[in-house]
Amino acid sequence: MKFQWEGRAIRQVPAEKITAVVRELCLEANYRLALGMPEVMAEAAQSENFPMAKEIIKELQANAEIAWAESQPICQDTGMAIVIIELGQEVQITGGSLYLAVDEGVRQGYEEGYLRNSIVGDPILRRNTGDNTPAFIRVEIVPGDKVRIHLLPKGSGSENVSRLAMLKPAQGVEGIKDFVLETMELAGGNACPPYVVGIGIGGTFDGCAYLAKRALLRPVGEANSAQHIAMLEGELLTAINGLGIGPQGFGGSQTALAVHIETAPTHIACLPVAVNLSCHVLRHEVLEV
Repeated sequence: MKFQWEGRAIRQVPAEKITAVVRELCLEANYRLALGMPEVMAEAAQSENFPMAKEIIKELQANAEIAWAESQPICQDTGMAIVIIELGQEVQITGGSLYLAVDEGVRQGYEEGYLRNSIVGDPILRRNTGDNTPAFIRVEIVPGDKVRIHLLPKGSGSENVSRLAMLKPAQGVEGIKDFVLETMELAGGNACPPYVVGIGIGGTFDGCAYLAKRALLRPVGEANSAQHIAMLEGELLTAINGLGIGPQGFGGSQTALAVHIETAPTHIACLPVAVNLSCHVLRHEVLEV
């Protein structure tokens, strides 16, 4: 439905529609690998020469295929519900709160899919909320009259080994490479490689971490549109795979499947760098309302 406001057509989207879409996304995202993941996994299986590592990748592929065919979670850690909403500036959410509508969709999806509830309401008291809410929501205001909702179920294994550094600008590209490789060495096999590596460069302390997480939403293996950043992605992928960590940490040449970098303007005295890892179960679904 649309109505006129100061000469502009404003599209109304009921909060219950947001809930329905988020519920569907929770289920789909936990059953299916992200766009591009099956292809890069197949390429990794072909490229890997270490027999044990090759066999592990094949087992991971089989697990993903069974999960999708039988509508079962790919991994027992069904994650935090990371919800990124691109909200058109010509949209009005009606009949309730956008945030509460998202949480209700998460509650319904996780209950219906028998997905694990992993959220504690207080980081010190550690009491489980019982329905995997609240979701972790970021809203971006964009042109138009659509609502585009991304859902990324993010497990804690890969989240726990993610890192952020406030480098000095003089450290430059070499400093960025050193920090990323140090992060990968510290992660080792602890977060179920082969990884997809999301990297944020620039922005602010908090904004840089968001860039790194948003980098994981890109179709896996799709290069950054800026040539110098795409070159850095390729260089880092080669260097990470040279570490020899391999699938599940048992050695091999396929430690990472892809490196995605997102950048933002920053202060003349800043060079923030964040690394947000995803394990081999990178799950991401998106729907438009």
